[in-house]
Formats: sequence, structure tokens, C-alpha cells
Amino acid sequence: MSADPIASEVLELLEESREYARYLSELGVETIPHASVIQELLLAPAPGSASAIDAATKVKVGIPSPAQPPLESRAEQAPPSSVVPREPTAPPASLFSDLAVSPSLTKSSETLEDIWQDIGDCTRCGLCEGRTQVVNTHGNHKARLMFVGEAPGADEDAQGKPFVGRAGQLLTKIIEAIGLKREEVLIGNVNRCRPPGNRQPTLEEAAICRPFLFREIATVQPEVIVVMGNTAVRNLLETREGITRIRGKFQDFRGIKVMPTFHPAYLLRDPSKKRETWDDLKKVRDYLDNVPPKPQGS
Repeated sequence: MSADPIASEVLELLEESREYARYLSELGVETIPHASVIQELLLAPAPGSASAIDAATKVKVGIPSPAQPPLESRAEQAPPSSVVPREPTAPPASLFSDLAVSPSLTKSSETLEDIWQDIGDCTRCGLCEGRTQVVNTHGNHKARLMFVGEAPGADEDAQGKPFVGRAGQLLTKIIEAIGLKREEVLIGNVNRCRPPGNRQPTLEEAAICRPFLFREIATVQPEVIVVMGNTAVRNLLETREGITRIRGKFQDFRGIKVMPTFHPAYLLRDPSKKRETWDDLKKVRDYLDNVPPKPQGS
């Protein structure tokens, strides 16, 4: 195996570990090493592959090997015509490379029923093996306001509707507190199948499922989306920042205003965050109260 694939795999594992460490840290969980410790563990020489990993790491970070002179010296020795300036490589702007960036979301001509029929009895990822049923988005097909969470839990898996358990009951109270009824809004998740043990969906599982959510958004065209929790925020907004940093500030998803806030399940574990969540939802309420509804079909 060549050095570059090894280095890429090591760095990919490191990045995933950092993301998960940050996610658990925001939840107050101190069960895994700090990112720097993870880095040392991942880059430690393994039996039979120490030299390969060492070489791959040096190539990745631009450290010349002992057998070669520094890059600057080699450039001076080469004829001027053979020295080609290298453009600096910019870091990726998006956490997810499979999503096309567009300034606005074009109104879709398909219906929610069309999308759900396409989803069918989905077997596109491994989550299908442990679920009871697919849990599609539910609510008003012409809603101005949409709520998006992470994935169904046990109650949702049993009933086939999103947010019907304890967290869902709290969400219903939140919706009523801003002067709306549950049937007036749209409620869904990034993933439609319950992960085993209510674990966080993997990047691959989310990547397979979220295009259906985007199609629903394009069909309904809500004016505001309340995105709840880290997983939903990162999948909708393509950001590495955690919920604690960006909550309470309107963001943009292809021309639609997005309000990040805490997930109701997190509020059940830490009721002290209810005040911050209420502050976030008041901004949503005020926006909807002061901005005239968009004409249907626009």
C-alpha cells in the first residue's frame, strides 16, 4: 500500500475522532481522550508499518525525508523552466462533499407523498435491519415553520411518527408556547430509521437519508426551520461548529432562515437549557409574527 492512502486514512480517523470528541464534550460527557491524545494514539507506529506511516505523515505535512534535501534547495538546483509554482490548497469549506451549494432552494413540483413513495420500505443503509418501520416527516404540508431533529427513538419507531415520546411531548409544549399548534407545523428528522440503542447516526447513514429531507424542504418551502441538536445542525448547515456556539442566531439554508437550538431530549437531561431554548424560539415567533407569509407557490 502506498504512503498517501495510509496518511489519508489516518487523518480521516483523526478528524472523525475530533468531531465525536467535540460532540460528546458539548453534551458534558468526559469519556474519551482529548483530541491531542487521540492524535498521538492514531499516529503511533504500528508493528510492521511504522516506516510507512512515518513516511506518509511526513509527506502529508511537507517534511522532507532525510534522504532528500529540503524542498527549497531542490527548487534552487532545478532549472528555472521546471519550477512550477504550487497553488495553496484551501481547507474544505464544507463538512460534507456530496452536497451542492446553491444560493436558493428551487421550488419542487413533487409532493411529499411522491417522496415517501420513493423512500418506500427503505433498505439503503444498515439501519433498516433493526427498525420497526420508516418514520417519515409529519404535519402541515404548507407549514411556514419546520422542526428537524436527528433520528427516531423507540416510541417513534413503534408509532411511525416523529417526536411522539417524552422529547416529542416537550416539543409540542414548545410549539404551543410560541402560539402555534402541532398540526400547523412540519416535523421531521435527518434519519428516518431508529439507530440501535438510540445512538448517533453515522456520517454515512446521514448522507444516505438526508437527500429525502432536502427534497421535502424543497417541496414545502417553509419560511423558517428550527434545527435541533448537533447532528441535525451539521447535516443541514454543513458546519463543524457545535450547537452551543451557533444556537440563537439565524442561519441560512439555501435561502431559508434556520434557527439552531437544543434538542428536546437534551433539555430533558439538562432542564437549565430550557431558558436558552425559549429565547431561541421567541426569535422564531417574532420573525413569523412580523414577516407576512409568502404567497403559496413562490
